[in-house]
Amino acid sequence: MPALQRIRRGAAAALMVGSLGACAGAGNLGNILGSVLGGGGAAQSGQLSGTIRGVDTRSQQIAIQQSNGQTVPVYYDNQTQVVYQNQSYSPTALESGDRVTARIQANGNNYYTDYVQVDQSVTGNGTGSSSNVQLLQGTVRQVDRRNGLFTMDVSNYGTLTVTLPYNVSNNDMDRFNNLRSGEFVRLYGTYLSNAQVQLRQFY
Repeated sequence: MPALQRIRRGAAAALMVGSLGACAGAGNLGNILGSVLGGGGAAQSGQLSGTIRGVDTRSQQIAIQQSNGQTVPVYYDNQTQVVYQNQSYSPTALESGDRVTARIQANGNNYYTDYVQVDQSVTGNGTGSSSNVQLLQGTVRQVDRRNGLFTMDVSNYGTLTVTLPYNVSNNDMDRFNNLRSGEFVRLYGTYLSNAQVQLRQFY
């Protein structure tokens, strides 16, 4: 995983810059989640509902915007489970705009989730924008089957991280499972950030 994270360095950092800026001060986090977790104890647990505003794969953080407009950075790890329609996914499958309820553990000023329930998928419910879908082609660099993503070198774009959506078709899943490093691929995808693309369909 460390080697993969180095390859994906900065893959979704652009999504997090604006979202986390308002929460940069550690002293503010307790106030943000105080009503959710019920106080300022050293270690607590509770639930946090809101809308995904970004997934930073380098620092393993999910940005969740609450109904009051405040965005909270929440850490995840390899044990974190994302569930949508009774199926489990990696946190990297989360899309900006997904509505979720996360089980949160607070320890000091940091927040961690081991379970995220997707209440409404921005893609699965047809609310995702199709106008940003682009045809991309390049060479596969590395495939991470466990987390449902791969990196590819694209001319004029550099290295992109391509993540699978919740509603990936059987054909696209088979194509993904057969990907090999060095293989040339074509796909339709939607940009989530300057370096991260959500797969729509292999071409």
